[in-house]
Amino acid sequence: MARVPSQGTSAIRLGSQLIVEESQQAVFFRDGKALDTFGPGRHTLATQNIPVLASVFGLPFGGESPFQAAVVFVAMKTFLDLKWGTKEPVLFRDKELSMVRLRAFGKFAVRVTNAQLFVNTVVGTRGLYTTEGVEDWFRDAIVARLTDVLGENLTTIIDLPRLYDELAMGLKSRVADDFAKYGIELVDLLMGAITPPEEVQKLIDERTGMGALGNLDAYLKFKTAQGIGEAAKQPGGTMGAGVGLG
Repeated sequence: MARVPSQGTSAIRLGSQLIVEESQQAVFFRDGKALDTFGPGRHTLATQNIPVLASVFGLPFGGESPFQAAVVFVAMKTFLDLKWGTKEPVLFRDKELSMVRLRAFGKFAVRVTNAQLFVNTVVGTRGLYTTEGVEDWFRDAIVARLTDVLGENLTTIIDLPRLYDELAMGLKSRVADDFAKYGIELVDLLMGAITPPEEVQKLIDERTGMGALGNLDAYLKFKTAQGIGEAAKQPGGTMGAGVGLG
């Protein structure tokens, strides 16, 4: 995406030539609102092909008076391999492990399907005039929905491996609905990983090794037994030490 000029507006004279490259659309923009859109090709600017000029700027029909506006060039191609991820860990309430901080990352692909709607709702309303700014907005929107999807579909991260595909599909569906409101198609969204802190991952590995015990009481019994076993391996350690045999 490119905005001409990068800030403010410039005088555009009727009769000027507007050249729009393939896979682009040009949107005339002023005061936070899109005025008109042009597809690929060479266009001569006139009140005949931009009727809004007469009503918004009061320009005479067929006249050559300049008007103040900016032009936003929007690429209509598919943008592949864009990355998303949590900037900070997301706090998740786990029914087994209490509060857990999770990180997540992945890739996504998007394309603009309605340039004028996109400019009105994203570029103008949010003041995002650079490709980098728009991509950051995409990422923030995905992470916001990730929090919702985790809360609605996951009760404990111990179940994460078997629910991974379901969570990814739920996130993609929710984000696609959100993006469509802004003239954007979510072509694809992949969830690379959802990762807890290292100490929590160790707990999950131990639970998995036990055959997925059903509650923390069982897990604590396992840890107690594990501790006794480790003590018995130490020099002078015995299975009966401290148990009060005899």
